[in-house]
Amino acid sequence: MVFEDKMITNGEPEEEEEEEEEEDMVDPLETVREKCEQTEHCVHTRERLEACETRVGSRSETTEDCTEELFDFLHARDHCVAHKVFQSVK
Repeated sequence: MVFEDKMITNGEPEEEEEEEEEEDMVDPLETVREKCEQTEHCVHTRERLEACETRVGSRSETTEDCTEELFDFLHARDHCVAHKVFQSVK
């Protein structure tokens, strides 16, 4: 394998690429999600999710889970995001 590597580079030493220091990129999707989570509808569905998690967590044996409440929250948040995300993209 070493011989093959040398053939590919034609025996020339490999140049190390200098890594440019980049500013930390901020994902616009995360920013919009955070803003949408603060809207009235999302706050309401998050409260329902948290109440469900508290209820389920307080019981030792239950078959209940909070899947419906989680999906309701994610749907509300993503519905808001869908309308706003492309406005923040350059």
